[in-house]
Amino acid sequence: MNKEFGLTVKKNEDFSEWYSQLVEKAGLADYISAKGFIIVRPYGYAIWELIKNYLDSKFKETGHVNGFLPCLIPEGLLNKEEKHFKGFNPEVFWVTASGDAPLAERLALRPTSEALLYSIFPKWISSYRDLPLKINFWNTALRAEIKSTKPFIRNSEFLWQEGHTAHTDNEGAKEQVIMILSIYKNFIENILSIPTISGFKSSKEKFVGADYTTTLEGLMPDGKALQLGTSHNLGKNFSQPFEIKFLNSNNFEEFVWQTSWGISWRLIGALIMVHGDDKGLILPPIIAPIQIIIIPIYKDQNQELVKRHANNLKDKLTAMDYRVSVDDRDEFTAGWKYNEWEMKGVPIRINIGQRDIENNTVEVVRRDNRDKKLIPINTILDEIKSIFQILQSDLYRNAFESLKNRTTLIENIKDFKLLLNKGDGGFVVSNWCGKEECEERIKEETGADIRVIPFDINDLPIEIGDNETTINLKQCVYCQQEASQIAVFARAY
Repeated sequence: MNKEFGLTVKKNEDFSEWYSQLVEKAGLADYISAKGFIIVRPYGYAIWELIKNYLDSKFKETGHVNGFLPCLIPEGLLNKEEKHFKGFNPEVFWVTASGDAPLAERLALRPTSEALLYSIFPKWISSYRDLPLKINFWNTALRAEIKSTKPFIRNSEFLWQEGHTAHTDNEGAKEQVIMILSIYKNFIENILSIPTISGFKSSKEKFVGADYTTTLEGLMPDGKALQLGTSHNLGKNFSQPFEIKFLNSNNFEEFVWQTSWGISWRLIGALIMVHGDDKGLILPPIIAPIQIIIIPIYKDQNQELVKRHANNLKDKLTAMDYRVSVDDRDEFTAGWKYNEWEMKGVPIRINIGQRDIENNTVEVVRRDNRDKKLIPINTILDEIKSIFQILQSDLYRNAFESLKNRTTLIENIKDFKLLLNKGDGGFVVSNWCGKEECEERIKEETGADIRVIPFDINDLPIEIGDNETTINLKQCVYCQQEASQIAVFARAY
């Protein structure tokens, strides 16, 4: 095997280089000469399709429909909601000419879609009978990330999903915000096996133009936080400047209440970081493009027999709705194939050879812990189902333990700095007075910002109580004045 096929650095020694190598060597993406842009290869895109298909079905179950948005937005539209657009202005790509002719009005390559979409909403909404309006888009967004790029995590163009709704009242908007965050949380935790902390963004960190933002925050193995999904209550902050009104049941005109929400292919980056190891990618079974790889092991004289049995087994497993492939390429050794499919993170490998056929068994190997097990062929279907369930839950448990071990209660800024200066990072759980001044000073002095204000402190991965063994729950971590809430701080991607 080519020595350069495998990863040349270890995850715990050079995390950034390990990640970059894995993205390329697992066949997920490749780079082009323009900084911040990547080509997603078929295997990487297959993971995105599985993410998309799962979430899309959930959105449709809850009454949302899909649409399409153009990627160019006239500057005049963006300026209509100036406060919102100002937050994106430094990241905007502009189109200023058509061929050699300058445009009369600049066009922005869409950094987000609120202004574009909401300029059309008044044509679609006139009465309470038109509400709620629930529409979703699977598209791209472009933001000029040219300083610190990382494939799937921070790109100048990225695939994402963005939903937008309009309601007759704030209660409908509030319910929508939480419902969508719950869909995201269930998917990220139970399908991707990545634990999260859910809650509110601070006023400083909320989406520009939102009344409030709810978020799901994950922690990566290098101690940095990653925002995995957000759901925003926009109130009337867009309906008023864009004049999105409806006649209520009493025939009076009102402005609609709105929400927006989204996830991106950043979830693929989180999968890589959280579950990958020094052999490559590890994919949770439900989201793996190939769930089972079958490797026939043969010599020339029994090649046909072994391949036939391998393909028969594939047909049997495929009939049970598993995604299965047989690697019967003659030009590669079995060992080379093992390494390739380990790099791609296929959850289960089945080895089958002459002796297995004679004994009516197969060897099943788990990707996550490389545990091997000889299984009678007549029990394979039940065994695979059981292994998948255990593997999925083991991935979550291991990720949760990592999250728990990297979450620390801190009650003063001195200890806060000492922890982050060690380089391990992680989530810092502290009390906060609620003042933006303290939030900004902590960011300036430590590089950490408020990632999430938890909905419920009992859902944190560590126990919090007002006793001598835990934390002073009365004073702000920075100013030591009276605290109003608990916040989770971290350095972030």
